[in-house]
Amino acid sequence: MTCGLPYVNGPMHIAHLRTYFPADIYVRYQRKLGRDVLFFCGSDTHGTPITVKAEEQGTTPERIAKQYHEHFRQIFPRLGIFFDNYGSTNDPVNHHRTRAIAMNL
Repeated sequence: MTCGLPYVNGPMHIAHLRTYFPADIYVRYQRKLGRDVLFFCGSDTHGTPITVKAEEQGTTPERIAKQYHEHFRQIFPRLGIFFDNYGSTNDPVNHHRTRAIAMNL
């Protein structure tokens, strides 16, 4: 199971919860039914919102993405949302897997 990846261009806010709470509830329900469910998510570290925030703050998109990726990674458990894996679209493992999938298509 996965859900929409947050853009990491700023801190988490109330609107983010409309994505993660329903997904978490669904995963918990499936596990209560005895189903083996893995819950994956990660930060979307690419895109215009991150570039705009970096320009506003006079820094690099990579620095903004890293800062807010860590913020989201720490916030989810405080909200009681536990992913089996929380990664990043900029992770080398993600790049490798994406290429492998594309090559097999």
